[in-house]
Formats: sequence, C-alpha cells, structure tokens
Amino acid sequence: MPNEHPAPPRRTPARRVTIYDIAKHVGVSASTASRALHKPGRVSKATEERIKRAAAELGYRANPAARALPTGRTGTIALLVADITNPVSFEMVRGAEREAEKHGYVLVTSEFREDHVKEASRARSLAPSVDGFVLASSRLDDDAIATIAALNPVVTINRESPSAFSVLADHEPALRELVRTLAAEGHDRLCYLGGPESSWTNAKRWTAIEAAARDEQIEALTIGPNRPTREAGQRALDAVRDTGASAVIAYNDIMAIGLLTAARDAGLRIPEDFSITGIDDIFGSDFTCPPLTTIAAPLDDMGAAAIRHVHAALSGERDRGTEKYPTQLLMRGSVGPAPQPKGRK
Repeated sequence: MPNEHPAPPRRTPARRVTIYDIAKHVGVSASTASRALHKPGRVSKATEERIKRAAAELGYRANPAARALPTGRTGTIALLVADITNPVSFEMVRGAEREAEKHGYVLVTSEFREDHVKEASRARSLAPSVDGFVLASSRLDDDAIATIAALNPVVTINRESPSAFSVLADHEPALRELVRTLAAEGHDRLCYLGGPESSWTNAKRWTAIEAAARDEQIEALTIGPNRPTREAGQRALDAVRDTGASAVIAYNDIMAIGLLTAARDAGLRIPEDFSITGIDDIFGSDFTCPPLTTIAAPLDDMGAAAIRHVHAALSGERDRGTEKYPTQLLMRGSVGPAPQPKGRK
C-alpha cells in the first residue's frame, strides 16, 4: 500500500547571516556595521538606521553563545595555521593550548592550507563565535588583517601587521651567522630556496640573507616562489644545481629535507657536493642523513605568548606592538667546506 502520510520534504538549513553580509548590503565596512549593531552611538544616526534596517531585512541574529554570557564573551580563541601537518604548527599549538587553558579559554584550531582566501573565509565564519584570533604565518594582507581586528582582537605569529600585536622569531642574527659561516667554509655562491610569495617571513629571510651575503662579499641567488613542502624541495634540485651554488638555504626544514632526499637519490653527496640548511628545527630535522643544519626558534613559547597577548587585549591592557624571540643556529652534518671549483657545473 502506498504511504498515506508521506514524510515532508527535507529543507536545507539557511546559512546564518553575518556582519559581513550586512556590510556588503549597505556598502560600509564590517567594523562600521558591527559598531552600529553592538555599540549604538558610535556611527551617524542615519548610517546606524540603514544598517539596522538591513539587518532586519536579511534576518541577522547575533551569536547566541556570546549573548548567553553576561560579558558577551564566548571564552574561545581561534588559532588559524597555514598547514596543520607542518611540525612547526605542532609546537605553536601546544604552547597556545597550554596558555589558553591557564586563562580559562577554549582553543579552536583551523587550517587554511596556505590559501589566503580560505584564511579570510575561516576568520569570517569564526568571528561571531570567538573572542579573539591568533593568525600563525598569516597569508593575509594588512587590509584583510585590519578587517578582522576591527571585530576581534588579533595577534599574529611570524607576520608583522600594524593592526595586530605581533609575535616574531628574530631570524636575522642567526641567518647572518649562517651566511658568515658558509663564507668561512669557502662558499662564494649560495642559493635561497624561497617559500610562498604571500609569506611575510619569506621576504624577510631573503632580505637578511641578501644583506649578509653582500657584507661577506659573496653571491646570493634566489629560486621561487615555491610551496613550502617536501615535494617542492625535491622538485627544486635541478634548478638549484643550475645556479652553480655550493650552498643552499631553504625557506624551511621541510623543503630542505625534500632537497636533501632528491640530492641523495641523484647520487650526490651532502655536504661534499653542496651544503644544505633549513629553518625551524622541526622534530626529525636531526634524524636525516646527514643531520640537517637549521635555525631554531622557541615555537612553543611563541604560541603561548600569542594567547597571552590576546588575553591582554581582551582585558583592555594593550592591543598593538611586537615581541621578538631570539633564534639559534644549529650546525650539523649537512654543511661542510665548499667543493673544489672543478666540482661545479
């Protein structure tokens, strides 16, 4: 028998209307829309009325979790990372998690996969549900970070921004020491295997290497941009060899390990044929053959510091500035004397 009482058709849940939707509808910034709805009197009366009318028309509802608390706080901080599989992220997350628990926050971690569009989208989605953001190795430009910071306190790790407190690893002294060491070993041409074009630290590292090479009166070349992956390091072998460089500084350890693996597979000897170094001192960088020379940063401490600065901003203490952490050059077996000139292509 046919079913006399068929089930009603299933409806697709409507997407929650956000501050960004209202701002776009009215033609104002997201921060202006937020002030009009949550801090009356901060914008002109006419603009406030337009924004409230648009909110009603679009069906905007404030985040119920935030409204449920007397302080308007959710007790949650979001940590956005470029690549959750990168061991660099592990250390930062561990430090951030420990500090968040100390201050009574829940930490939510989200990956944007080296994609600035995804990063902005994640931030927009999370903004109504969190008290603040930590952006680790952000790929966003200054305007995009300013938009997020207008709604929630933002702290960046390894990305300086005028709209946020920044926690930075100071790589310049260690990079200068590395270039000086390579020059002392007879290397007169080195290659920087660059990272993503949108990476703030990539540009800073190349600037430091280039300046140090100039001071040591040796040549520095760069190859890039590249994705900061092991596969990118492996694919770069031929390009690196074509430069004639006898030493390579990679954007990070993962790329350096990929390059080292490809070199060994091609029958090259490291460091006899050329030297390879990385940056970050990730877990396992000393397990390679030979162990990888690298530059270490206190990533755990930096993750914890970022949460402290978000907490300080939420407490009204401060929300701008920079805190730098020193780095350390770790010399290992992947660096040696430059080969004799006849060994060069």
